[in-house]
Parts: sequence; structure tokens; C-alpha cells
Amino acid sequence: MTRHTLALLGRSRTTLALCLAAAIASPAWAGDNAATDTSATPQQAKSLDAVQVTGTDTVTNVALSQGSMVATQPQSIIGRTYIQENVPPTGDYTDIASIAPSVYTVTPNGSGLMEAAVVSIRGFQDGQYNVTFDGIPWMDSNDFTHHSTSYFTNQQTNSVTVDRGPGTAGTLGNATFGGTISVDSLNPQKQFGINPYISYGSWDTAVEGATINTGAFTNSGTSAVINLQNSSSDGYLTYSGQRRQTVFAKVVQPLSDNTTLTFVGMANYLNQYIPPGATKAQIAQHGVNYALNDDPTSQSYYAYNKDEINTNFGYIGLHSEFDGWTIDNKAYTYGYNHFGFNGEDPNGETPNGTFYGADNVPGQHMRNTNRSWGDIFRVGKELGPGELRAGVWYDHQDDIRWLYEFDDTLNQLNPVVNPGAPTLQDAAADRRMNDTLITIQPFLEYQWNITDNAYVIGGVKYNNFERDLDASVNQKTGTPLTYSKKWEATLPSTSFHYAFTSNWTAYAQWAKGYLAPNLNLLYVPNPAVSDSAVAPEKTTNIQLGTTWTTDRLTLSGDVYKIDFNNFVQSHKVGGITEFYNGGGVHYKGLELEGTYMLGAGFSIYANGSLNRAIQTSDNQWNANTPHKTAAMGFTYSDGAIYASLVDKFVGKTYYTANAEDDTPIGGYAITNFAASYKFDPHMANVKDFKIGVQLNNLFNNTHINALAGTTGADGTPLYWTIPARNFNFTISADLF
Repeated sequence: MTRHTLALLGRSRTTLALCLAAAIASPAWAGDNAATDTSATPQQAKSLDAVQVTGTDTVTNVALSQGSMVATQPQSIIGRTYIQENVPPTGDYTDIASIAPSVYTVTPNGSGLMEAAVVSIRGFQDGQYNVTFDGIPWMDSNDFTHHSTSYFTNQQTNSVTVDRGPGTAGTLGNATFGGTISVDSLNPQKQFGINPYISYGSWDTAVEGATINTGAFTNSGTSAVINLQNSSSDGYLTYSGQRRQTVFAKVVQPLSDNTTLTFVGMANYLNQYIPPGATKAQIAQHGVNYALNDDPTSQSYYAYNKDEINTNFGYIGLHSEFDGWTIDNKAYTYGYNHFGFNGEDPNGETPNGTFYGADNVPGQHMRNTNRSWGDIFRVGKELGPGELRAGVWYDHQDDIRWLYEFDDTLNQLNPVVNPGAPTLQDAAADRRMNDTLITIQPFLEYQWNITDNAYVIGGVKYNNFERDLDASVNQKTGTPLTYSKKWEATLPSTSFHYAFTSNWTAYAQWAKGYLAPNLNLLYVPNPAVSDSAVAPEKTTNIQLGTTWTTDRLTLSGDVYKIDFNNFVQSHKVGGITEFYNGGGVHYKGLELEGTYMLGAGFSIYANGSLNRAIQTSDNQWNANTPHKTAAMGFTYSDGAIYASLVDKFVGKTYYTANAEDDTPIGGYAITNFAASYKFDPHMANVKDFKIGVQLNNLFNNTHINALAGTTGADGTPLYWTIPARNFNFTISADLF
């Protein structure tokens, strides 16, 4: 373990016991299991149960990802077997979702060892689609993006569903028009058990943890599951280590035969050094994994470029079904507290020098903290030849954001922003802001069961969205601003679902999408001018698809056409994201996904997509949209043995470096191998013992695969490369 990771360990004083106390103190509740027949509702399609057919050795139990028999839009469901067997122990939901058609991710430091640099669905980027946890949308309110390493781990995840579409009126969130990645958490098991695990891997990576299931421990059937985890790694990129501690707890309390109360809490503590990307010259000189260094006189010194993040997530829920009624309510809160540090220009184009000395190292210190409180209420009633559903989502998020120039040599505020200010703090402040986001989304929809085999869902959702900004130093302008702005939209949708047979279903969808403008629209002297100059983003989605599932074959496919108007695009300059109006984008595509059981434990999986995204303003290819993706996998699963060989291909993509320069990056493929063996060690209180190995990037492809942004001084493009061949070796046991 290198010195920079030891420094992380030394600074981390949070223990797993404290995390557990924090998690249990944060109440929450979990989603419900779906029915297993084709009459299940579209919301239930997010559960793997909704796609399963009868039989113990069916293709749905071994598919890496699969479509749903009850979905009304393109959907890929990724179950726990794939998560536990194929995703590295340090991974997160982005690594899980990357197997799905039209999805690609960039994780430059290794799976889960920094926030994913790119997570794209059909070319929609993070911030243009939802991510939910047990059905609750969560995001940073300023731009709706997500911190992939800052909440749940894959050991706390039961399944991930990638919805490639806006859903029905009852699909809630601030960015549903680009789709939804749904993360569903672990559920308590019926029997008491403890599953400790330990994993070691490349780059001095270590993961230790345990999952505890209480089983039913009261006469009323109360049960709980707890997961504790600690991980540390030096990371693939130089001097980019990470230390993470997390805890998750869920308690399920039956109140009657048809009513359940559920509590969930999670706490996460993260320390990591943050690489900025590297120029081609730096890659040629220092190697493909160059990032930070150990020179205290350099702006890229690892100790000057780090994140200290703690988060928590909790909710409480009530679910009840009686006399044709269904009532579901979730009250939740989540918080994100981030202290960030970076050199002024870690890539070396800006010379040293501060207010205090020509050789002193300039840097920046920032804080971003937010707290959301909200509630999702849903009610359904059997009415006539179908079901009427209604509900409302309310979310209130408060944010604090500040950024100061710093002298990293002296660890002192650097008064270069406004040298004549009355205080040192005022003289060094790039921004000091408080902002609030309030979202209210009521919806109403009706599912009309036309026949036993066909139904139509029609509905409407109203989006009321308000921003309030109170800044003593507004971002970019540096001047005070107090401003409020409200946007609203009415979003209709309709979907048709038809079951040709018990094994073959099809759907058609038409839906409107909407995304209110980013907070950066207010980073101007007169927001009344700018918020009228940049129109909100809107989409019209048309999708057709079908799914075929038998005991040995599951196959799904779809075609889509999306007209995206008033597209707000972005690029990075000196690590700062800047936005501009890109006119619009026409999306079209074809997606296929399937698994076939060959027999004797062997299966073959494949998916593929052809994606087209053309900007209407200049007929240019839209940035961050591969023209095709594909995956192929072979698996063997027979009792105690599991093995898989999976290859994911991402086609050529254009990454916009600035308004005049498009950088093409050629297609690439990554091949991973995983294997595990479970056996009975014939030891008291040990049910079984499991060993597993994952070999990632077998063919050691380390090519450039993404643009990281540009340098602040000269606008030189920065790049990410694919992490080199690496491994994880994991040992676990089922006790009692």
C-alpha cells in the first residue's frame, strides 16, 4: 500500500460502527415484489420476478440482463447473480448498468474507484436521465447529475433496471425524458445467516464486509438485513487512491396480511484523490495511467487534489392492498456533504504563484452540501375495466455551494479574486451561494384492460419546478444575486401492451419528456435575460418493442425515435462545466438483447444497438453517442460452479472539446472473465464456502476512450484511458 493511500487511511476516523448507528437512525422503506404473471403493472416490471417463467432451471435465472414481459418501454433487468459474479467488489450501479444495450460507461481509475466519468444511455448523459433508489429519485439539484461512488455499493444492490424511455405518467423524476436507472436494494431473507466476505485485487485493492440477515425474529414476522463494508485501493491512475466505508440496513415490519412497514437507512464515508485527466503529451511521457504526482511543489500533487465526502439516505414506507385499493407512501431524506480540493491547473499550463509568493502553489477549496426532504404518495383503485392510479411527488432540496482560491503551500486563503475586499474571505471567494429546488409532480393515469391479453395506459403528469438562488458571490459573475424562477409543463403519455401468447408480448409507447434548465442559467448578471434566451429541453418519444421468453430462450428488441428540442449541451474548460444551446437532436435506433440456454449449464448472451443522434442545427453527430454498442457473453452455471466470459464493444464516439473542435475516439472492446466455486468445508456453523476470481480487461486494452475536458490555460484536450488488465480475488462464507 503506497504512501498516498496510507494518508487517506490516517485521515479517516469514521468507523463502521458509527456508520451503522447513522444508518439505523435514518428511516426508510423498500419497494415491493412484483407479480409473476403477465397481468403485472408496468411499475412491477422493474422487479426480476415480473419476467420469470415457471421452472427452476430457466433462462431468466442465468441471463446477464433481460427484457420484461410486462414492460411498456425498452427495459433491461440485471439481477443479483450478474452483480455478484461479474462486477468487481468495488463497483457501483454504473458498472452494473454498462452491460445493457445502448449503455456505455467510462471508469478511468477502475470500477467504483472514482466517480464514473461518462455514463451514457443512447447518447443521453448523466443529468439527462433519472437514477432512483428503491423508486426514489435522487440527484444534485443544480444539474441533476449523480455521484456514483457516494451512496450504495453493489453488495447492497439486489438488481438494477435500465429503462430506456420516459415511462408512463406515474414515472416520477426531474429527468425522465432520458430514461431511468433503477437501483433496488437488498431484501431481508427468511432465515438467519451471516455472510462475511473479503476481496483483494490489483492496485492494492482490498474490500472487507459482511451481510447479516436476522430472519423473522418477532411473532409478527419482523426481519432485517444489514451490510457493513470497508474498502481501500491505490487505484489504477497514479496517486489516485480511495478509501470508503459504508453501511446499509433494512427492516421490514408486517402490520397485517396486506400491509407492510419498511425502514431503510444508509451511510457512506468516502476519501479519494481526484485525477483531472491527462494530455496526450503527458500520456506519451509518463504512461497511460498518469494522473497525479507526489511533488509538493506541483499543482498536481495528490494531497492538493482530493475529495472528502459523507452521505446518508433514509426513508420509511407503507404499502397496503385491500378491497381493490393499493396505497403506497414513501417519506425520505438524503444528504450529500462534499469538501473538495484541487490544484489551480494540475496539468501544468498555469505557473505557480500566489498573493504570498511567486513559487507558492495555487489551488482551490470548495464545499457542496445538500439536503433533500420529500414524499411519494401513490394510490390505485380497481375501477371499471381497469385501474385508476394517481399520486404526487414532492421534493425540497437546499444547497450550500462555495469555492475559494487557496495557497496550498501555506494552507491559506489566496486573496486574488477581489484584492480590495474588506475581508480575506471576500477577497478569495469565487462563489458563495445558497439555492433551493422545489419539485411538485402530481399525476393521473388509467390502465384500461381491453381484453385479457391487451391493455392501454394513458395519463398525464404535471411538472412544477422552482429554483431560488441567494448568492453573496454568484458563480462566474462574482457579484451578489437574489433570484427566483419557476417552470412548468404538462406531460401526456400513452402506452399499449399486448400478449400474443403467455411467452410473447409487445408494446408501443408515445410520451412527452421535459427537463427544466440547469442552475447555471442563473450564473449571469441578469438572469431575466438568460433564462428567456435558453429554452427548456423537451422530447417526443415513440418506441415499439417486443419480448419473447421461454424456459430456454429470452429475446427482446425495440426501435425508437426521439425528437429532442432546445438541447442544452456542455463542455468543460479548466474543470468547469459550461453550457450552451445546441438547437436539437434527432435520435433513432434499434436495440436487441437475448440469452439462449445451450444445455449442460452453458448459456450464450448477446445484445447490440445501432444508435443515431444528429444535431438539427448543423447535422453533426451528437457528442458522447456511440454509433453502435454490442456485448457477447458465455456463461456456465451448474450448482457449485459459475464461470463467464463477457465482451462489451463500444463504437466510435465524438467528444466535443470546444465549439469548433470535435475529437473522434475509435471503437474499443473490453473482455472480462469471472469464475467462482462454492463448496461445503464440513465445518460447524458454516453452510458453504465460496471462492471467486475476476479478470478484467483480459487483452489489456489501454487506449484512450473518453475526453476528460480541457486545460484552463490553453484549452488543451484532456483524456481518459481504459484501465489495464486487473484482477479481484474474493472469499466469502455463509454462516449458520
